[in-house]
Amino acid sequence: MSEPNTHNSLPLSTAFPLAGAVSEVEAEELTAALGSDNDGRGLPRVSGRWILLLVLAVFGAYIAFVTPIAISLAIRVKDLAPDNEEYLGFILGAGSVAALIFGPLGGQLSDRTRTRWGRRRPWLIGGTLLGLVALATMGTAPSILVLGIGWIIAQIGFSQVLNNLTTIQADQLPEFQRGKVAGLTGFASMAAPVFGAIIGGTLASQSLLLFLIPGAVALVLVLLFVILVHEDDSRHNTFDQPLTVKTVVSKYLFNPRRHPDFSWNWLGRFLFYFGLTLNTTYTAFFFASRLGLPVTEVGGIVAIVGLVGIVGTMGGALASGFVSDKLQRRKPFVLAGGALFALGAVIMAFAPDMPFLIAGSFLTNLGIGIFSAVDQALLLDVLPERETDAGRFVSITQFATTIPQALAPIVASLILALGTSAAMEKNYPLLYIAGAVFTILGGLVILRVKAVR
Repeated sequence: MSEPNTHNSLPLSTAFPLAGAVSEVEAEELTAALGSDNDGRGLPRVSGRWILLLVLAVFGAYIAFVTPIAISLAIRVKDLAPDNEEYLGFILGAGSVAALIFGPLGGQLSDRTRTRWGRRRPWLIGGTLLGLVALATMGTAPSILVLGIGWIIAQIGFSQVLNNLTTIQADQLPEFQRGKVAGLTGFASMAAPVFGAIIGGTLASQSLLLFLIPGAVALVLVLLFVILVHEDDSRHNTFDQPLTVKTVVSKYLFNPRRHPDFSWNWLGRFLFYFGLTLNTTYTAFFFASRLGLPVTEVGGIVAIVGLVGIVGTMGGALASGFVSDKLQRRKPFVLAGGALFALGAVIMAFAPDMPFLIAGSFLTNLGIGIFSAVDQALLLDVLPERETDAGRFVSITQFATTIPQALAPIVASLILALGTSAAMEKNYPLLYIAGAVFTILGGLVILRVKAVR
């Protein structure tokens, strides 16, 4: 199967049955003049209604997914084990591992689902309902063990919802709308934690509602998408090989030589998020060190910097997504995102005071918004075997963010340990410079992608 690109990939004579030969340049100019609503791969323009419903569904799923991470789980751990706050880390880690293990399996099963409602919608419904049951279990959990099991199940359910919402974009979204939609869904995913924090602050004393309200929001918004967005009947689909245990395990990996563009994008994403996690693991301790304050007194400062950062991230995601589609370019934006993050990290590394810290944080978050939105569109552009294995490859892409989130904190600790001075001061500038190097490398690696400009 040929790799998609930002040009029309069908023969020009198919798109334009003109009498006589026409140069490729002339045909492309004619395409632009006519304002074709098709990306050349049989994917027509989706409507504004389709995009709105998708953005709402992403927002709902993220509300249910991130509210426990942001506040709800911490409150329940404090209730059930007031002297063992470290259980929170174990629960969050177990949930992430479970989602990592079951993600590609769910993606493969989604690709092979045959129903009159299509391949993705049954998984959207099933994942949301599973997540809602898990949230209810967490809200009424009598012990830490039950709370942890509930979070593992919730992670599995809502990660399938989010994966399938991305996969359905690969199924139905044409190339010339992917940047815009990636920007809008990125905006929704970043706004969700803010609303989640509001819900958590309002319902902190009501354990069941603390979990059920975000779950109910997800249920309503995801069901709206499922009911109002059409997906083709998949009962006629056939497959070349049966789904055996050996086949499932083998498809957790892919051949980089067979899919080079996807591989370069995967590696670029991995490097960027590795650098990002290096810089965010010790944020509170870094601010305390830089400003000469106890760690217990930097919470408000971190919150202020975080709010400024959210503005940068949302603005970067929206603007870059729309402009990327307009210019039909992806790689310059991805490189710019990595470079802006690196610049912000270096400014923070040597910041003498609070204004420089805020400026550096704003630039890093602006870079995150630009990179994450346009790289999401680029992923859809180079996704291999989208007709048969889109769910599988979307799930594999999640490894590029989850593995760095597991490894980078360990590496960050080693960097700080190696860089400790004789006065026992941690070398935070070295850590932030290391993060900058990785994000720059992430942007540069993606320049190796050939099928996308």
